Formats: sequence, C-alpha cells, structure tokens
Amino acid sequence: MNENKEFDLITIGESLIELSSNQTLKDSECLHKFYGGDSIVTAIAASRLNSRVGFISCIGDDPFKEFLLSSWDKEIIDTTNVRVVDAPNGLYMVSRKSINEKEFVYYRKKSASSQLSVEDIKEDYIKKTKIVYASGVTQSLSLNAREAVKKAFQIAKENNIITAYDPNFSRLISTPDDAKEYFEEIIPYTDILFMSAKNDNILFDTNSIDNISKYLADIGISVSVIKSSTDSGYFISNKGNISFVKFYYENVVDTTSSGDAFNGAFLHSIAQGYNPVEAAKIASIDAGLQAQGIGAVKSTPHYDEVYEIYKSEVI
Repeated sequence: MNENKEFDLITIGESLIELSSNQTLKDSECLHKFYGGDSIVTAIAASRLNSRVGFISCIGDDPFKEFLLSSWDKEIIDTTNVRVVDAPNGLYMVSRKSINEKEFVYYRKKSASSQLSVEDIKEDYIKKTKIVYASGVTQSLSLNAREAVKKAFQIAKENNIITAYDPNFSRLISTPDDAKEYFEEIIPYTDILFMSAKNDNILFDTNSIDNISKYLADIGISVSVIKSSTDSGYFISNKGNISFVKFYYENVVDTTSSGDAFNGAFLHSIAQGYNPVEAAKIASIDAGLQAQGIGAVKSTPHYDEVYEIYKSEVI
C-alpha cells in the first residue's frame, strides 16, 4: 500500500446532531446534545487511533455549524471538503433506558447532508488517501448523494485505492428494496464489505454465513466482515478463507455506533499494514471499549487504550 498518501482514510456521509436521554423520550425533560452519524463515527474512530482522516460532507449554516466544525477540528479530522449549505443540519433523538431498550427518532429529510453531490467529490482529494469509505446510509440521503458515493468509488478503483462499504441497513432510514439497489450499484467497486448478519441479511436469499461469504468472494469482494451477535463475534472472509474473531466484551453499556467504531478501527489497521484477522482483533477491542460508554462519539477509545489490550493478547 502506498505509504506516501496524505490520508489513511476518507469517509463520505452525514453528521447528525444527537439529542439523548437515559429516560424514555416521553418522560425526558432534558436531552443532552452531541453528534453522531455512521461515517463521522467511523472517521473519528480511525483518527483516535492516530490515522490521518478526511471527511466529505455538507453541513447546515445553522447554530450547530460551529459546534460541529470545532468538534471535528479537535478530532484532527480534515474538513477542507465539508461544504456549508443553506439547509438545517439533520438531527436524531435517542433514549437509552437500558442496553436492550432504545428509542430512535430521525429528522433528516432535506437536511444539509442530503445536498451532497458529485461536485463535492474532488478527484485530487480522493487520490490523496489509501482507503475510501461510505455506507448505505449515505446513499439513502438523496439521489445526488448516491451518485456522489458511486463517483468516489469509481475514482478510487481507477487509482488502485481501497474502497470499503457498509450497507448499514435500518428500516428507520430506508426500505429493503432501496437497500438492495444501493448494494447492487456500489458492490462492483467495493474491496472491503462490512455487514450485520442480523440487519443486512435482507440483501441475500440465504442466512448462511458460509454461503454469503462465498458469494461475496465470488463476485470480487476481497475482504468481508460479517458481524454476528448470535455468534458473539466477527466472521472475516479473506478471498474466501473464513476466520472468526470474538467480540471483546467487558461492561457493555450502550452498543449505539459500536459497529461504526469497529469499521473505523478496522480500516485504520488495514491502512497500517495489518492483515484482516489482526485488523478485526484491533477493531473488536475498539468496538468493545466504545460500548462501555454512552453516545456515538464520546466513548470511542484512543490509541493507547486499544493497543494496550491488543498487545496483551487477550483477544
């Protein structure tokens, strides 16, 4: 992998204002402000492991703009390709009464991020990175955002840059038919695929992890990672050879966005030259530590925390 790149990873997508509570939304009198979104959490997870990370997005020129930009600056995220637009920033509210009882409400229709377009995908910028990442959530923002993801992946493939994709399907955000369209459109340009055995199985005619892994290898996906809560771990297929890495469990409090933290840590590791199984072990620790706290970003761990555990060989 080219070591002379300016970035290890560039992610494409949205950031949403997060308003959260440990009570039900019905009973909450106070909501705590932060932010989240799968692509920005993936970016921050990698950055906190000392990767060099860029973010492509659109944000709204509203009272939250400076909060977001200053937050990303503190995270050492390059925002030179974040465009400010005349639209509101998206928002979601989440209540976490317990680890198994969560409510989500999204307000993201016609949000600033939905204005993302092919004009925001600069070829020279994409060429500066080792890896490009996007998700089905980004594609679901709008038709022009979907086109932007495709353009970025096409540029990456033409320049031997690794592409990584997560369908990240949620019925709160898109329909199964839409998710299948997004998947079929982007998969010819994808090198690394992340998916949830529980949520993303709607993309396939089988629930068999072996069959899905074989199918993905046959259509040219170099590396696939299937996250299985049933099996308490990750199935990693590297050119059809399947390995298993267990979840790193310790005092789990909130799993919101832990999958995105996993993706960021995994891509950080690949960019640093680790093989897919090693990358999954590092990422499992990262996701496990992230799940010990509340919020999409606040509990995402840093380099020393993750690598101290990884080097102790407990996973």
